[in-house]
Amino acid sequence: MTGTTPLDKLATALATLGPIGHFPKAPGTWGSLAAVVAAPWLFLPLALPARLLVLAAVLIVGTWACSRAEIVLGRKDPGCVIIDELFGQWLALLFFAAMPIWYLLAGFILFRLFDILKPWPVNWAETAFPGGLGVMLDDGVAGLYALASLHLLVYLVGLF
Repeated sequence: MTGTTPLDKLATALATLGPIGHFPKAPGTWGSLAAVVAAPWLFLPLALPARLLVLAAVLIVGTWACSRAEIVLGRKDPGCVIIDELFGQWLALLFFAAMPIWYLLAGFILFRLFDILKPWPVNWAETAFPGGLGVMLDDGVAGLYALASLHLLVYLVGLF
């Protein structure tokens, strides 16, 4: 990042969630795992309106950071950019105030599954919107799929 401004460095640090995006293997999985581990302390204890505000802030800041990081790093949706995983993973957990560990694990697996497989419209969202917004929204759609699937799973388990 030689020749970058302090604002570029800040954007890249936010986009990569600091050092996590620079892990050598599977940075997206590490980013999702970090989001799940942090959620019981930083996200789930908040009231629903506050969680919605946090998600809106992550979307806005993440869109800016991803857009800047793409320019600084010279690549579209670089693998080290993982703030979108935080957004999608927390979206998958949105309506749960407290969760047993297996809910967190299931939410993590479901989100990763939809983020990796990219069923429609996940793949569409990535290309339909420019720059950082597309980067953030494809994980947002994957997060919505995981949210619906997690609620269905919890409902079905509750039947037995």
